[in-house]
Amino acid sequence: MRVTGKKEEQKTYMSFSGYVGGHKSENVRARRARHPELLIERAVRGMIPHNRLGRAVYRKLKVYRGETHPHAAQQPAPVKLR
Repeated sequence: MRVTGKKEEQKTYMSFSGYVGGHKSENVRARRARHPELLIERAVRGMIPHNRLGRAVYRKLKVYRGETHPHAAQQPAPVKLR
């Protein structure tokens, strides 16, 4: 995933564990180092409908780090992006 401008340092992703003081935030650079697939999943999740159908579609999304995946039998083709 490529980001432009200062988003690498300024864009933050926040999470909340539910406990007091459980707010966590990290920028794009830290998230890419830790779990790069979460960047794509969150971007796609924001684009699909926010209803029952969107939740069903999101459950079927599979994003893997790197080129190895367990779906070799289906012969998937890579998506070329600019």
